[in-house]
Amino acid sequence: MARIRVLVVDDHRIFAESLAAALAAEQDVEVAAAGSGPAALRSLERAAAEGRRFDVLLVDADLGAAAGDVARVPGPAHLQGRETADTAVDGISLVAGVRSGQPSVRTVVLAERDDARRAAAALQAGASGWVAKDCSLSRLLAVIRGVLRDETHLPPALLTGVLRELTAARKHRTESERLVESLTPREREVLRCMVAGLGRKAVAERLYLSPHTVRTHMQNVLGKLGVHSTLAAVALARRAGVGPVDLAGDIVERGGQLA
Repeated sequence: MARIRVLVVDDHRIFAESLAAALAAEQDVEVAAAGSGPAALRSLERAAAEGRRFDVLLVDADLGAAAGDVARVPGPAHLQGRETADTAVDGISLVAGVRSGQPSVRTVVLAERDDARRAAAALQAGASGWVAKDCSLSRLLAVIRGVLRDETHLPPALLTGVLRELTAARKHRTESERLVESLTPREREVLRCMVAGLGRKAVAERLYLSPHTVRTHMQNVLGKLGVHSTLAAVALARRAGVGPVDLAGDIVERGGQLA
């Protein structure tokens, strides 16, 4: 019998261990538990190295909210052996990191309350489902088996709200893409550097430009994007799928993850 490998990720130890024990009682389920984002990432990496990848992650929507834990989220640079910046791992961030680093793993978010906005964000990050923590074991098992068939699971009461959120996000992304397309190639390079968090001097050194020229380009970028700060420009760029400049050498532009 093919066994489903499940990793429960929740910083409430009693809940995580209880849920893991309940799932482990199923003949076709093999389960482990992790109490934080960093612990989950270590478990994922260790399992992948051993050739025994997890099939499904059950992730607490409020993971790390109290502890503010930090870990490296696996992404393309991480998989290529280059270090990436430390990133705070909440539930949605963990979903996005797993989607990027191990796309074959399905993730389901476990939530204490219905929240259409956060459920939509989870789907955009790559989750396959949003399930109430107090749902029945039979319901949770149905979701686990369903996402492995590439199904998406949401509580019926959230469907309308989630669709509204996703539609709005798509509209904002389309508008953001239009604005980014108005930039010149050099301005897009500068924008990617801004997304990477580089300051004016660092951008000038990277692009072999004078700080004054970089300042002009940055002002032009803000003006064309219709924003008044670097943070707002970076947020718009990310909505449009513009990734950061790769500090190891290449400039990278990532596609969005809107479901």
